[in-house]
Amino acid sequence: MFTGIISGVGAILESIPLGTDPSHGRRLTLQAPAGYLDDVGLGDSIAINGACMTVTSQDRQQARFTIDVSAESLVRTAGLTENGPVNLEKAMRPQDRLGGHLVSGHVDGVGEVAHFAPVGESWELRILAPRELARFLVYKGSITVNGVSLTVNVVNDRPDQRAEFSINVIPHTIDNTALGQLQAGSLVNLEVDLIARYVERMLTAGVRPQ
Repeated sequence: MFTGIISGVGAILESIPLGTDPSHGRRLTLQAPAGYLDDVGLGDSIAINGACMTVTSQDRQQARFTIDVSAESLVRTAGLTENGPVNLEKAMRPQDRLGGHLVSGHVDGVGEVAHFAPVGESWELRILAPRELARFLVYKGSITVNGVSLTVNVVNDRPDQRAEFSINVIPHTIDNTALGQLQAGSLVNLEVDLIARYVERMLTAGVRPQ
C-alpha cells in the first residue's frame, strides 16, 4: 500500500525487452535520488508513476535499481517506456502518517491532460478520464495522478461518457514531483479512490440470501 505522497523523483535510464518476443515485458533501469535506496531491499515495492513495481536489483552506491514490467502493465499504464522523470514512492509502513489517501499502486486507467497552466500562485490541471472511471470522480474526492494523491475540484461529465476533472496543484507539488513536466496531450496513470471501488461493489453486487 501507498499514500500518494511522493518521496522522490527518479528517472528511467534504460528500457530493454524481456526476451525476443515483442509481446513480452521490459526491464527498466531507474536512477533514484542519492541515498534513496539505503532502506530498500530486493523484492521491496516502489510505486513508479503510481504503478506498484518490485525491485529486482539495486546499486546503492549509484542509487540505481531495476524493475521488470509485465506486458500487461505496459498495456495498462503510461510513461513507463520513455526516458525521463518519474515519481517514486516506497511502500507504506504501519507507523507512517497517511498524508494522502490509501493507494494500492494498481493503475485503474490512463487519462489525458487537457489543460495545464498557472493560475495565480498555483497550477490548474484538467484531465480527461476514461468513461469506466468517470463514475468514481466526485467533488473533493481523492484521485491519484502518476502516483500523486490529489483532490478533485471540479467534475464535468461529457456527452462521450468521459469526464473532465480539474485539480489545483500547489507549488510544493510542482517542485517535488514530476507533474511539472506535463503538458496538454500527456498521458497519465490514474488510480481512483479505493474505498469508492468497494462501495460500488457492495451497491451493485446485490444482497445474498442468509
